Amino acid sequence: MSKASVGIGSLLLVCAISASALAEGATTAPSPAQAAVEAAKTALQNNINIVWTCVAAFLVFFMQAGFAMVEAGFTRAKNAVNIIMKNLMDFAIGSLVFFLVGFGLMFGATKTGWIGTTHFAISDIVKEGGSSWGYTFLIFQTVFAATAATIVSGAMAERTKFSGYLCYSFFICLFIYPIFGKWAWGSLLMDSGKGWLENVGPGFCDFAGSTVVHSIGGWLALAGAIVLGPRLGKYGPGKRPNAIPGHNITLAALGVFILWFGWFGFNPGSTTTGDGEIGRVAVTTNIAAAAGAVMAVFVSWIKFGKPDASMGLNGALAGLVAITAPCYTVTPFGAMIIGLIAGALVVFSVMFIDRVLKIDDPVGAVSVHGVCGAWGTLSCGLFNAEKVLGTGDACGGLLYGGGFAQLGAQLVGMGTAFVWAFGLGLVLFYVLKVTVGLRVSKEEELRGLDIGEHGMEAYAGFQFFTNT
Repeated sequence: MSKASVGIGSLLLVCAISASALAEGATTAPSPAQAAVEAAKTALQNNINIVWTCVAAFLVFFMQAGFAMVEAGFTRAKNAVNIIMKNLMDFAIGSLVFFLVGFGLMFGATKTGWIGTTHFAISDIVKEGGSSWGYTFLIFQTVFAATAATIVSGAMAERTKFSGYLCYSFFICLFIYPIFGKWAWGSLLMDSGKGWLENVGPGFCDFAGSTVVHSIGGWLALAGAIVLGPRLGKYGPGKRPNAIPGHNITLAALGVFILWFGWFGFNPGSTTTGDGEIGRVAVTTNIAAAAGAVMAVFVSWIKFGKPDASMGLNGALAGLVAITAPCYTVTPFGAMIIGLIAGALVVFSVMFIDRVLKIDDPVGAVSVHGVCGAWGTLSCGLFNAEKVLGTGDACGGLLYGGGFAQLGAQLVGMGTAFVWAFGLGLVLFYVLKVTVGLRVSKEEELRGLDIGEHGMEAYAGFQFFTNT
């Protein structure tokens, strides 16, 4: 090899090393132009996240209309004004008390993982991700809190005093919902807010709230229905249940479609990030709802000889409630299985609560939200598929090779939710029963709560004096 060749080779090697060093330097110390581009991209993504989360919050708010229509349709016309008023006021009261106290208890800093101690009336929230995100996070969590409160209304419909209802809505949004929310979701705003359930095993999994929102509401509804007692005429001689048909199944169906629509804010919105994961979560949500409706109609057809419309409607809601916890961590096929089981479960649960336990739940709220919420939470321990989905490093669910660790965490969370909500619910409703009063008089119930509680009718010109 000539000296010239050696010289050329050395020069090329130096050039290569220099280029590599320059490239490495560019990575660690970007130019002002590159830094500006990255800053603009970050700001754009943050704004997209804020817009998407606000839109999702608005969709969840519209679910209040859905709950009102479902409850009104499944009950009698003489109580429709009372139902609308309760749905209006639980959101209004819930918004205020959650802003003042509940948000801080749920997302404030904690040393124990049991209760938040900061951010009451969103004080200092600007320090946690900026004021824009803090306010966005508040409105998103507010509509979730109001959803938990309004679930209770359905199980206690047609015989609850309006003043008693206002009192228990106040305490649910003030304390009962936020404290359990702290245990399961406390770190969503900041790491120092982490709740103790998040440290159980691999961490309690409840992505959008099958337990935090729905089972808490469902178990409170169960306690309320027990303390309140059944509607007049619901159980005849020998405690045989009598059907009390709702006055407008069309209205109930409209409510279910509104809720289904709103759930695309509830579940995909819980990503709080404007990216492609929104579409995937929307798919799992929709598949579970469809599967729940199909299975509930099929089971009711076999059991009753006819495809029952009310069961089909509740089947769709059952699928939606069940997929709320695992919507981010399961495959579409897993979502279909979860929805199918929820659709069957809600039919048998409604029959068991009505015929065996003799608990009067006019809209099936305990079955849809309590029972199917528990099933959805449990399904995380069976169907979580993080490795398959590319959302994590390990398979969480038992059926995907993850073992029993996630299943164990889910059982702890489910059990804790039941003891907390049902136990406190019994105490709360009993105290209200012996103080402000929980149930209207026999005369008011027969005439209708619209006249007795509000002095007006939903349908002008009609007045009801019998229990028909």
